[in-house]
Amino acid sequence: MTESLLVVTQAAPYRDGPAGVHAVLDQAATAFGQLADRNGLRARRVEDVRALEDDALYRARALVLFTIGETPWNRVQRAEIGARLRTGELSVMAVHSATDSSYGWDDHGRIVGARFDGHPWTQTVTADVLEPHHPATAHLGDAWTWHDEVYQFRDLRPDARVLLRVREDDLDASAPGARRPEFGYPLAWCHTEGSGRVFSSSLGHFPAAWESTVFLRHLDGGLAWVLGTGE
Repeated sequence: MTESLLVVTQAAPYRDGPAGVHAVLDQAATAFGQLADRNGLRARRVEDVRALEDDALYRARALVLFTIGETPWNRVQRAEIGARLRTGELSVMAVHSATDSSYGWDDHGRIVGARFDGHPWTQTVTADVLEPHHPATAHLGDAWTWHDEVYQFRDLRPDARVLLRVREDDLDASAPGARRPEFGYPLAWCHTEGSGRVFSSSLGHFPAAWESTVFLRHLDGGLAWVLGTGE
């Protein structure tokens, strides 16, 4: 039986108010269907984790999180994700706003690798490619010019391998809410959690991203890396 790629595209309210919705969720689900097929998986979109069968996470090979707000994972689901990731049976991809979700789940920040701390900028930036041989960045050259929301983060894992980082000269440090973390402004990173692999990219806010073969190759390489088929 073909293993599944669970693609969670759930917008849920925050604790203190509504989260809205990202208009690109349908596009993202379609794109991950194609990426799943390329990587020998069967994609399944999940728009509400409360509808998952008890064994759905157990049967999954990889989990894509394009989540917003307080994703209503139950206690059993949280434990299953953490346990299967750490044994290497499950891989995780965190996309765009996944760092801005599941605040009621303490382990979520550790799993996705950092916590969202605002996006003071929406603009075109140049990102330095820090690991040019990683499959998520090998096609980008030494630098990549891209237009998107630019997130800043807190609590980036110290063992995170930063793959893409914005050149700070591109950003207005006086923008409302802007702060400079000591690790700068990463856009994508990867890390291991136990024996499992996690890839995170904060990009993908606009519809044009999901029509860009360059961006989709970035995600395809990230998926290959978490699956262990790309190094």
